[in-house]
Amino acid sequence: MFIQEEQKGVRQSVTNISNKSDKYKMSSAVEQKVSYTNSIAEPEEVFMKLAVTFKVLGDVTRTKIIFCLMKEELCVNDIAAHIKMSQSVVSHQLRVLRNLDLVKYRRDGKISYYSLNDKHINYLFEEGLKHVKERLNRNKQ
Repeated sequence: MFIQEEQKGVRQSVTNISNKSDKYKMSSAVEQKVSYTNSIAEPEEVFMKLAVTFKVLGDVTRTKIIFCLMKEELCVNDIAAHIKMSQSVVSHQLRVLRNLDLVKYRRDGKISYYSLNDKHINYLFEEGLKHVKERLNRNKQ
């Protein structure tokens, strides 16, 4: 439900932007650039899912969970201990991450072990982390 509400909000924002852009006339050079950009653009659904993914990653608790899962798979108890939060909070956030296919799990008896779904999530997170660290270091100088 959370994801569907987020997608509705993103869809509405894109519609509002599209409606506003219809009011402006473009030069032929700009029209050519827009035409080219549109020809290589991804389908609207891709942008919407990407926006929802970034929005979900914008939560500090989920960011900490992903950081914990970058190197190894962990159970809910281990994640909760690492980020100093309750198991119920961690379980809820893992469900959100799982619903977007950012995290997967495997069962071993009664225990579920969580890991990042694929290497792309790891790359995305590592690049974001590098960006933030560089900006912080630049601001300190």
